[in-house]
Amino acid sequence: MLAKLNEIFAPAESAVAKVNSVLTDYVLLFLLIGIGLFYTIRTKFIQVRCFGEGMKQVFGNLSLNGGKQKGGLSSFQALATAIAAQVGTGNIVGACGAILLGGPGAIFWMWVIAFLGMATIYAEAVLAQKTRVVNEDGSVSGGPVYYIKHAFNNKFGKVLAIFFAAATMLALGFMGSMVQSNSIGESVGNVFGWEAGTYQWIIGLVVAALAAVIFLGGVNRIASVTEKMVPIMACLYILGSLVVIFARIQYVPETFGMIFKYAFNANALIGGGVGYALKMALSQGAKRGLFSNEAGMGSTPHAHAQANVKTPHEQGVTAMIGVFIDTFIVLTLTALVVISTLYAGDGVLGNPSSYMGTEPLINSFSKTNLAQQAFGVVFGKTFGNIFVAVCLFFFAFSTILGWNFFGKINAEYLFGKKGVKVYTVVAVIFIFAGSLFSNGFVWELTDFFNYLMVLPNVLALAFLSAMVARSAKTRGACDLPAIEGDATVEAE
Repeated sequence: MLAKLNEIFAPAESAVAKVNSVLTDYVLLFLLIGIGLFYTIRTKFIQVRCFGEGMKQVFGNLSLNGGKQKGGLSSFQALATAIAAQVGTGNIVGACGAILLGGPGAIFWMWVIAFLGMATIYAEAVLAQKTRVVNEDGSVSGGPVYYIKHAFNNKFGKVLAIFFAAATMLALGFMGSMVQSNSIGESVGNVFGWEAGTYQWIIGLVVAALAAVIFLGGVNRIASVTEKMVPIMACLYILGSLVVIFARIQYVPETFGMIFKYAFNANALIGGGVGYALKMALSQGAKRGLFSNEAGMGSTPHAHAQANVKTPHEQGVTAMIGVFIDTFIVLTLTALVVISTLYAGDGVLGNPSSYMGTEPLINSFSKTNLAQQAFGVVFGKTFGNIFVAVCLFFFAFSTILGWNFFGKINAEYLFGKKGVKVYTVVAVIFIFAGSLFSNGFVWELTDFFNYLMVLPNVLALAFLSAMVARSAKTRGACDLPAIEGDATVEAE
């Protein structure tokens, strides 16, 4: 039955994939690099100047029990909710997909996107703080819809805000959650040896039920869960990754060499002409970079708007650390594990002419089992499968919680509080549905709606750069307060 379902949707998957290819190669790449470069220069390399302040802001008063706030969240709760959304399948499945299609060099371009994205996400967090609204009951409303309307204070701004809100509901609350539950189901299926499309629906049902319980608790329950889950899940994955990397330590120099070499010479490994191979490495780096760290997409500003901080600048530098943790730590560890075990040295994919029968060996791997195979080189096949499945569950489930919260904010913006209940029910259904469809179909759908979010968000960022630049100014040292005029806007 499930095989028949995926057969029915195969033409739709193909059509969406073609549209995504155009958007990635000719729109997304230039928008992400362009806005990141623009804000890097506009803020005088805020990601370098204020990196130390951001680290101090995040880890200086680290607590896993921020407590219930009268309105909004603590700064760390807001960051934990943002990281919960960022650190997900993109760090494992997305990174593996980028390496499979774009070669190890795709990781280099993910680093470039992330470095520039740290300036972009600073801008997003600052604008979310500046344009947020504190309601009469003390609750906080904020996110890109508010700074989009601030950027274009006319009918066009209202239409653009509605477009963004609808795209966010679809991309994060519905389609994005499908990717997460799909990846959990596939990884668990690999542990038990299930064929694709057999018992994965059971996992989807369990994940949907767990999510529903937390969704009903509102923002404070989500924040309470994520502030505890994020550090624990990150430490578990980092520890496991370091074990593999140290076991393959002799191949680490070669691993880094492959990342830099194939960033510009990918055709030597993935085939095709030089132009095609470079385009694949670049586009995969941009596509999976966006899905992983979400800088420029407009998702995490929903969490950063909730933070109770003294100045917008304070939350801006905190937000930068989220991108750093997501890409330069968690995702990079995935890349080092995969490349050092499967590509470098005696890695089975290091030789592009490796064949299994008449098919290239690389065709036997998928995004999910590539990671499981990589960890299995050191941990053994069974434990490697289990380790990735456990980590992927925590990563993907935390992302479901974060994205549902972001989608809920936009559902309330569009339909009011009554619409939130309907949104929550539909979101739970989509979580379950993710376990029914093919991996390729849910990823293509999510990518498409992610791109729709980027367009209005980047447009507003470009028009509001003066507001961000004022917050980025300091009196000679980054740890000094932002200049006057940076107070949070508490009314539209």
